[in-house]
Amino acid sequence: MTTLDERARQAVPNTAADILAAVKAIAPQLRERSVEIEHNRRLPADVVELLRSAGVFRMGFAKEFGGPDLTSMEQVQVLEQLAYADTSAGWCGMIGIDSGLYSAFLEPATVREMFPHPDMVISGLISPAGRAERVPGGYRLTGRWNLGSGITHADWVSAGAFTYTDGERDSGPNWRVMLVRPDEVELVDTWHTTGLAGSGSLDYKIHDVFVPEEHSFSFGVARSRSGPMSAPDTLMRKMPAVPLGAARAALDYVREMARARTNRTTGEPWSDNYRVQFTLGESEMEYIALRHAVYGSLEHRWGRLASGVGFADLTPDELVETTLVALKAFRGSLAIVRRLYDLLQTTSIYRPSPMDRWLRDLNTMCQHVMAQDVIIQTAGAHLVGGVPRFPFALGIAQH
Repeated sequence: MTTLDERARQAVPNTAADILAAVKAIAPQLRERSVEIEHNRRLPADVVELLRSAGVFRMGFAKEFGGPDLTSMEQVQVLEQLAYADTSAGWCGMIGIDSGLYSAFLEPATVREMFPHPDMVISGLISPAGRAERVPGGYRLTGRWNLGSGITHADWVSAGAFTYTDGERDSGPNWRVMLVRPDEVELVDTWHTTGLAGSGSLDYKIHDVFVPEEHSFSFGVARSRSGPMSAPDTLMRKMPAVPLGAARAALDYVREMARARTNRTTGEPWSDNYRVQFTLGESEMEYIALRHAVYGSLEHRWGRLASGVGFADLTPDELVETTLVALKAFRGSLAIVRRLYDLLQTTSIYRPSPMDRWLRDLNTMCQHVMAQDVIIQTAGAHLVGGVPRFPFALGIAQH
């Protein structure tokens, strides 16, 4: 017998085209609620359900587990549209689909046990800020993590940790990601920020919680998937979608304004003003270059991995390309919105101006480690045989 809940889940879009169409359909509602989302500092429960019913959170799951098996390019396309509607919703969607991406590194039986349906959301930080003491059957986990984007609506929480045995830190590979239930986590309301306020990226604490061995994983070993989505860089590939979506939203907003606005002093239409024309033309040029670089790098990597080339067999140039392009998308999108913000002058500064929100959201977004100089250093070091400071940014993971 099929329950009502099961029938509702069966109705969730489950192809790239249908999920994209569903996200476009809910975009006006999300845009209308952007001020509310920012004010509340988290996604309201009904907004979370809008994203869930549109199929957003299932995008990372393979068909074997009821998901749509989207490519990285298809994930980016959907997340762009979500961020176009509301940046915080786009960011939470981008983080929330990690449930399906993490599933590649869990045993199939564990995936089915932890994720009985593919619309479940995950949140949390994978950096090893915690301590996991080995005990029979698993670990005792303790620590404090920050930037738990979407943690207020998560079904599972991830927490990176170094592993210890008998009080001594394990030698060799010792970084694992632990997955715990939300009721085992203490939230710390630190999220009072410049931008991305609606993402609810709170700190969280875990104290001496038992984590079964099968509820932890290393990015170095894929256990339930093969092909392009089994590589350890899958988390980073979809990140440029959010800044690109915000930049596109700002560009369309200013273009629409320029068509109708007139200089109150001179009477000149904005559409005839050289500064307006040049700024919009230059901004579009930068945006087009950024977006094509993102999709081009993703398609190249996907094609190589899909052809049977192992992730470890990618050349140094191939390995750094996607990561550097992603960083450029973050910084370039911020530069575009800052230029448009200056074009509108005082019109931009009054809340709830969407231009003000886009600028603040992108400023905050660019503080993420994936938009920092350490990523450039890591890429440069990898190219010349030096020591990368953050190798995981390139998908280099411990086994």
